[in-house]
Amino acid sequence: MFALRMTVVAGGTGAPARIGIRWGAVALACLACLCLATSPPARAATTPPATVVISSGWELHPDPTFRGEAENWQAGAEHTGWTPTTVPGVFTADPTPQDFGGTVGWYRVTFTGPRAPSGFAWGLQFEQVRRTAAVWLNGTYLGSNSDPYSPFVLPARGLRAGAPNTLIVRVDNRKGVEPREGWWNWGGITRPVSLVPFGPVVSTNPGVLSQLSCSGPNVCSARILFSSTLTNRSPAAVRPRITVTLTPPSGGPLSTDSVTAPPLAHGATEMVHFSFPVAGTPDLWAPGHPALYTTRVATFARGVLSQVDAMQTGLRSVTVRHGQLYLNDRPVQVSGASIEEDMPGHGPALTDADMDQIVAELKAVHANITRSQYPLNQRLLDRLDQAGIMVWSQAPIYHRDELLVTPSQRRTALATLQSSVLQTRNHASVITHSVANELSPTPDTTPGTRAYLDDAARDTVRLDPTLPVSIDLLSYPNYPAQKTYAQFQLLGINNYFGWYSGRPPHSTANIADLAPYLRTMHSYYPDQALVMTEFGAEASFNGPVTEKGTYAFQTQYIRQTLQIVRALPFMNGAIYWTLREFAVKPFWYGGGGSTVDRPRDSFHHKGLIAYDGTLKPAFALASAEFAATPLFGPPHASPTPLWIAVATLVLSLLAVGLLAALDVWLFTGIRRGGRRRRPPRQRTRADPPSPERSYA
Repeated sequence: MFALRMTVVAGGTGAPARIGIRWGAVALACLACLCLATSPPARAATTPPATVVISSGWELHPDPTFRGEAENWQAGAEHTGWTPTTVPGVFTADPTPQDFGGTVGWYRVTFTGPRAPSGFAWGLQFEQVRRTAAVWLNGTYLGSNSDPYSPFVLPARGLRAGAPNTLIVRVDNRKGVEPREGWWNWGGITRPVSLVPFGPVVSTNPGVLSQLSCSGPNVCSARILFSSTLTNRSPAAVRPRITVTLTPPSGGPLSTDSVTAPPLAHGATEMVHFSFPVAGTPDLWAPGHPALYTTRVATFARGVLSQVDAMQTGLRSVTVRHGQLYLNDRPVQVSGASIEEDMPGHGPALTDADMDQIVAELKAVHANITRSQYPLNQRLLDRLDQAGIMVWSQAPIYHRDELLVTPSQRRTALATLQSSVLQTRNHASVITHSVANELSPTPDTTPGTRAYLDDAARDTVRLDPTLPVSIDLLSYPNYPAQKTYAQFQLLGINNYFGWYSGRPPHSTANIADLAPYLRTMHSYYPDQALVMTEFGAEASFNGPVTEKGTYAFQTQYIRQTLQIVRALPFMNGAIYWTLREFAVKPFWYGGGGSTVDRPRDSFHHKGLIAYDGTLKPAFALASAEFAATPLFGPPHASPTPLWIAVATLVLSLLAVGLLAALDVWLFTGIRRGGRRRRPPRQRTRADPPSPERSYA
């Protein structure tokens, strides 16, 4: 898991705090094979060395004809064509059509190798490379990675301590039609590269998760659930010890626990799980009150400090009951806009200023939630934690039914999903893990898709049992209810009624059909919380409100959609697509502005903010609408399924009938029981017949 560690910058004099990542069981297995000093770990340094961010001195060499390996560029030999570049960065920040298909570029940097105490080794950590990377250090091949949305770590074999080292990275962002992605095909090393120390015992993906037990809104006790993967790199068996300590944001008693793991043999890897209560009254995280505990996770081997992870932990509970989404046992109504990591001049290689700008824009539009279609940069998630802005986080499994057919394809998708959960689960702002976006609307009869979703739901709960699991749906009408969706507590409705036309017989052309569709979805899935996770309209020019693509149409479209959502009490809010414009595939057609004098380009124009930062008229409307929608409100009425209503009516009629029969029986019995027997008297011929009997 990502974790904050003390850091120094290669080539610099400062020591800013950075986020370090420990990733990859394969990398750890490789590291376990490294030769270690024979001195026992007890005599090793008691403080792990600092992470070293390799941030300066990078060069880039384009390789459009793919000749670099044949010419042995990986050996680091001098030749012309290298030019200074920035890491993080992209090949080219100008998304022109000829660049979308991708190319190959080589990165090179020379740095002085840091020294490591006895018992420690170094790994090369890449937070993100789009799309595939092959890595060499001093001419030695270290390994590769082919997932553009997952961080990875490779053992820094052959690192020369105190001497120059040359790191070479071949980056290839060529892609075909698959996998489909709803954003530009960026290429480059798009997040930081670091040297991270690995001690005698390595704790990989430490998770510090909160679990609340509430007796009412904000009346809760809290526990911490901890999990991690431990690997023994030392030459002998060891019993690792983990200590977790939380410091309250406003002072008060510390919460801490320490657990000794079972013995680990040399090179062995084992999962460790434990939980412990939070001391005192928990200070809960929520929008408007983003309380964060300072958390320290210390890993020991034979009493020696092997690793320290530092992070911020928010105590909060996210649950779904009877179709209602709750935060800290309070019903919520989410309002916000999605984001793509794409800023002018940088693409997804966001700077600190870029991330600050994104958060500022979300605040300006009064968003209490945002959504992303892949795991966000850890530094951006840190900012969203601190700002109190929730995140609907999603694995980048988008329109991938064709890539979920075989077991091998599904394993690849599940690995991406698992990485997405592990990257985001420590962040209080993340309120759900979505396993996919817009897969087949009939997974029950699409075997590969159903198999993936079954496994995805199970794996997500295993990795983070504290949050509801979600899926974002391709929302077309006139499809039957799907049993596959029963395992997801949150359903995201991606709605474009009134914008795109849909497909026969699943038309979405008329926005008046949106409310009936949402009611149908509610009747299909009454126990799941429904959130409109996507809706939007392109806007890039002035014109009448009746013409798609105009600013006026976009403004009206947002107003109409939000009115529909607010009028349906079972809806749990809406997230607009998107906050900012972003680069997408060449000649993009977003459903409007199709006249010949407005040619298609490579930008998605549904954003409330233009790519250059200009606010569109719809921004003011969205801001006012979101500000007027309170996050917390009364719970909506629990749904009553049709069969329950019918059964209730039948039972009620039976009860009425039984009561009526009982009433008649009792009334008759009372009359009979109330008659007194009189002694017989002498009758005369003048007496009238008895009313109780008749006589012949």
